[in-house]
Amino acid sequence: MAEQTFDLIVIGGGPGGYVAAIRAAQLGLKTACVEREHLGGICLNWGCIPTKALLRSSEINHLLHHLDEFGFAADNIRHDLAKVVKRSRAVAKQLASGVGHLLRKNKVTVLDGAGRLAGAGTVAVEKDGKAVATLRAPHIILATGARARQIPGIEADGRIVWTYKEAMVPAAMPKTLLVVGSGAIGIEFASFYRNMGAEVTVVEVLDRVLPVEDAEISAFARKAFEKQGIRILTSATVRAVRRGDDHAVATVEANGKSEEITVDRVISAIGIVGNVEGIGLEGTGVVVDRTHVQIDEFCRTGEKGVYAIGDLCGPPWLAHKASHEGVVCVEKIAGVNDVHPIDWTNIPGCTYCRPQVASVGLTEARAKAEGHEVRVGRFPFIGNGKAIAMGEPEGMVKTVFDAKTGELLGAHMVGAEVTEMIQGYAIARTLETTETDLMHTVFPHPTVSETMHEAVLDAYGRAIHF
Repeated sequence: MAEQTFDLIVIGGGPGGYVAAIRAAQLGLKTACVEREHLGGICLNWGCIPTKALLRSSEINHLLHHLDEFGFAADNIRHDLAKVVKRSRAVAKQLASGVGHLLRKNKVTVLDGAGRLAGAGTVAVEKDGKAVATLRAPHIILATGARARQIPGIEADGRIVWTYKEAMVPAAMPKTLLVVGSGAIGIEFASFYRNMGAEVTVVEVLDRVLPVEDAEISAFARKAFEKQGIRILTSATVRAVRRGDDHAVATVEANGKSEEITVDRVISAIGIVGNVEGIGLEGTGVVVDRTHVQIDEFCRTGEKGVYAIGDLCGPPWLAHKASHEGVVCVEKIAGVNDVHPIDWTNIPGCTYCRPQVASVGLTEARAKAEGHEVRVGRFPFIGNGKAIAMGEPEGMVKTVFDAKTGELLGAHMVGAEVTEMIQGYAIARTLETTETDLMHTVFPHPTVSETMHEAVLDAYGRAIHF
């Protein structure tokens, strides 16, 4: 068993862990990264990347069935599900191998195994129950990620009730599907399977879908989903799931009424729990709250020399948030000048359903709750030439400004390609841009991004095209 000394040890090789390790190496720190399963983590292997490949296929399927709108015709349109899944897995595999290359390129020592804290400045690495190495470093970053939450009565079995993993590699396309949970994961799968032809029902315990989004955007998205044929039940609870040989009967309670819904498969998408077990937190100053590690604005835990990043910590549970935390954490450790503390409200969120949803900053309700007097602007895609030309007139952009200072408090979007456009508002927030700066910015024509400009103008009564 080897014993090695480093400046920094990262436990976990996901989008937080591997980015932190690479940045540390760039800053001259001798760095080790311990990964028990696959480099790239859940995001690259079983989350962000392969789901986008699946969603791309489903978008193509949707377009193929609407060729007439664009002046085309085709007969006997069909898809090969096995090939759709195979492409998704190939994309994930390609990128995973790329992560390994980047770590080697930056001379990061990668250890295959499970790491756990084993005393001050010490990490024990094991593989299949056998000791692999003892590592020592003054700084240790926990980046162990999270896993799907299991709810009593609807526990995933991998056959009838799926988690995100089974939902990404279906052996056959279900004709009917129940999705429990309408956050980003649940809605993306609902969108994929509906676009591929399945009859989909979504059950959400809260009073609206995509509950972290601005209420107005959430309502717009719901209408779009229902127009596509997705059945949505809000303020509803799945009380039980009876599993048959090749189907499930779910008991759903909504508005005081109970009904039974029979479907081929159920997807459980009701949140995540942090991987806090088995990493040696016992007896340390690390504080765990509802399965997630508490950190400060520089990702420091309550234990000296121990840090935590990514899904192991609090929301938002996003890959780019994990990567950003990793960079900030490492730069603070390395003593880089002018390291800015993390402002989680500046982290954009994206949901890749149809239509897409994206946002950054405060919702209108939260801005008011925090005491801001607000000015709100809106602009619909139906007023945008590029959106109409694309055949994507369904969407809107909403901006929220502080009425006194002109600060952009938040921006919220629903429609085609808004997951690409939201970064414009994210940059604006980071630069502390005001409404004047945004109004004076020239947006190219014809682009869907012009809706962003018009939504700013509308907040101040100056919209041109609506």
